[in-house]
Amino acid sequence: YVFKNLLEEKWAEMSVGEIFRDCAECPEMVVLPAGTFMMGSPESEEDRKEWEGPVHQVTVRQPFAIGKYEVTRGQYAAFVNATGRKSDGCFFWDGEWKKDAARNWRSPGFPQTDKDPVVCVSQEDAKGYTEWLSRKTGLVYRLPGEAEWEYAARANTRSARPWAGGADNACGYANVHDRTSKRDSAFDWPSHDCDDGYALTAPVGSIGANAFGLHDMLGNVSEWLADCWNDSYANAPSDSNVWQVGDCQRRVLRGGSWSFGATAVRSASRVKSNSGEPSTYSGFRIAKVLP
Repeated sequence: YVFKNLLEEKWAEMSVGEIFRDCAECPEMVVLPAGTFMMGSPESEEDRKEWEGPVHQVTVRQPFAIGKYEVTRGQYAAFVNATGRKSDGCFFWDGEWKKDAARNWRSPGFPQTDKDPVVCVSQEDAKGYTEWLSRKTGLVYRLPGEAEWEYAARANTRSARPWAGGADNACGYANVHDRTSKRDSAFDWPSHDCDDGYALTAPVGSIGANAFGLHDMLGNVSEWLADCWNDSYANAPSDSNVWQVGDCQRRVLRGGSWSFGATAVRSASRVKSNSGEPSTYSGFRIAKVLP
């Protein structure tokens, strides 16, 4: 109780952009400001999908904290070691999506270090991690909401991507499907015409941060969010509250990944997946409301 009160006093003194960690095993967090932004993609945006609109104004009413990095395999291992959570196979691409019962976050079918983002986790796994971390610390962690995520990814930008130039400038800012992965993978979709040096996942923070100091908001792994899937933003919340109506068997993934081409590596790009289905491109980062 005393420890929790000390942390709350610490949070009250925090300033926007401050980085903190609540325990040795906890992910680093960055404090983001309140603010207003335009969510979604305009009809003029190249590669836009109809479920990315309509563009609408969203107000993030309170500062909040979000992971500086995606949750790593080492951090996820601490959760599994403490809880005994089981894995149930993983989807991967081999000309079509297939599920391999032998693949899991420990063995996704390609080499990783404990500093790489965890993959082969479902939305339910990601939520389980936040619940465990909340019990461990006595604090409240959660998955980010979709509006919070896009606000964090855009970092006060309005363009399709938070960097200058087009898709082929991605490799200075994101680990994406590029020349390296095109040489080493069986993906049959167009790649970015650049080279980030990684054919698969990269250790978190290997590539530059956005203006909010967040790494891998685009690329590396697609990130599970808390929201139910909706086919458009009609009647979407005008604040950053999680959208808890719609197709709640399917949840939102954001950010593209190491295996995604230019069409999906954009701030507004969003895909859906069954909340219980892990894949070799899906991972997550965490968020927390500040007092």
